[in-house]
Formats: sequence, C-alpha cells, structure tokens
Amino acid sequence: MSETRHVPVMLQRCLDLLAPALAQPGAIVVDCTLGLGGHSEALLSTFPAARLVALDRDPVALKLSGERLAPFGDRATLVHAVYDELPEVLHRLGIARVQGVLFDLGVSSMQLDEAERGFAYAQDAPLDMRMDQTTGVSAAEVLNTYPPGELVRILRTYGEEKFAKKIVEAVVRERAKEPFTNSARLVELIREALPQAAKRTGGNPAKRTFQALRIEVNGELSVLERAIPAAVGTLAVGGRIAVLSYHSLEDRLVKQVFAEGATSTAPPGLPVVPEQYQPRLKLLTRGAELPTEEEVAENRRAAPARLRGAQRIREDSA
Repeated sequence: MSETRHVPVMLQRCLDLLAPALAQPGAIVVDCTLGLGGHSEALLSTFPAARLVALDRDPVALKLSGERLAPFGDRATLVHAVYDELPEVLHRLGIARVQGVLFDLGVSSMQLDEAERGFAYAQDAPLDMRMDQTTGVSAAEVLNTYPPGELVRILRTYGEEKFAKKIVEAVVRERAKEPFTNSARLVELIREALPQAAKRTGGNPAKRTFQALRIEVNGELSVLERAIPAAVGTLAVGGRIAVLSYHSLEDRLVKQVFAEGATSTAPPGLPVVPEQYQPRLKLLTRGAELPTEEEVAENRRAAPARLRGAQRIREDSA
C-alpha cells in the first residue's frame, strides 16, 4: 500500500479539536469515515488511552486500513457500515456513549486513485462510483436509465452545475445511440456541451457532473442528513465532534445541525431559560475553518476542505 497517496486532511487541527475529550482513560472515539486509516492511526497514536471504533462502507478500505491499524490490536474495532448506522453499530458493541466523533466526508484518495472504481474524471474507467461495490446502482445505470428531468435535478442540486440542461440533453441524445459505460465518453460529451467561456474557468469541466453522480449513487446527502444528528446523539456530555466537508451542500447540512444544537429552544420572553430549553451543543469553530496555504500546497485535495467542530454540553431533556 502506498503511504504517499494518502495525506489526511487538516489532521493536526482535527486532533486538537478532539483532544480535550479523548485524554481520559477509557475514552472512545469513532472515525465514521475510515478510508485508508490515516486519521484513525493518528487518533490511536496521539491518545494512547483511547479506544477506536471505525466505520467504512468500502470493503477494500476496511481490508487495507485493517493491516495499517493491526499494531494497535484490540484498541481498534473496524466495522463494515455506512456512517448513518452509527447508533446501531454502537448498540451491537455494547457502547452507550462516546467521547469523540470524526467525519472526513468525500471520496477517499484510494477511490480516486484506483481507476477501475470510476470516480475520477482524469482517467478512463468504468462508470461505477459506488463506495461499496457489492450493492446499489452504478453511475452508468443512473446516466442510462434516469428520466431527463431527474438527471437535470441531480446535476443542479448535487453538482451546482449551471449547464445541467445542456449536459443532460447531450446525455439523452447519446445514450439513445449507445448506453454509457466509461468515464472518458462522458467527459468528452461534457466538454462539447459546455459553452467556450465555461470551459476556461474552475478546473475540469466534468468535475461538477462527476460530483453530482457520486452523491446520487451513494445517497451521500440523505445519509449525511441522518448521520450528523445521530452522531451528536451518541456523544457523552463533554464529548466532541469534528466534521470535514468538501462541498457547500455537505457543509450547509453540518452547519444547520450544529447551529440548531447550539441554539436555545425557549419560547421568547422567558425571564429565566429552563434547563430543557438550553443549547445541547457549544460550537468549537467560528464558522468553518479552512486548511492553511501550506497544507493546500502539500496536498491539493485539502483545498476545498471545511472543518466544523462542536461539543456536547448537556443531555437531551427527557
């Protein structure tokens, strides 16, 4: 396994955010997005008294990170699961509450770097994009079978693609001649469908379409909508959560959940706010924190990262 291909994003800042909750003996930290295990390895090394539970939906990632984390023995428990299944996973393990939760959203370096997974638009590959290749529909099936209106909605909503209609018209025309199977044909079609001016800005013109297809194939936003509140619910009082997002849709979801948790729910005008209306969360970051210029220079995949953190400050009211 090449160590060079996986540089964990904003690693030190994530460790610093979680540190106050993980120093105590018996602390449990959950890495909801194990990937190649970079963040997990650092958590286990930095907090020698902590236990790790790590989730990933990708069996290949679990195998590789299992080898990487083997030296930590039974301090690391790796589970094949999607991150919205966290409460069930903890229940099965007999864990009531955890002290730390980390999410590093988006595609792992391994999935981008291995061509046959079909995530990357820079090289020709089968249009798959499933993080767990044992289940669900592939990107090719989405392109070949979804009604045009649904494809336009996906590209606009998940890819924030201004030219969604133009791209979909070209897709529909082309798929009638021959179904899509590979990424190069889709990249070429997008290049031809876009106006000249749009091709000159913002990197590869296929980027937004590929992002949209990936989110649709893996149900990423609907999973995240369930996962962040569920993760907050697993935190003990004093526990901390850190979330790295890579596009505005993810970041907006995280921001909403944290903001709601950090807001009093008391009716206006109460002279004293009773306990059950007090905020459950304290925000640990002012807005979203960004990677440093040095980090982006070292690891270009860190460029779009946005980090938010919060601390659980009280139990839910009964």
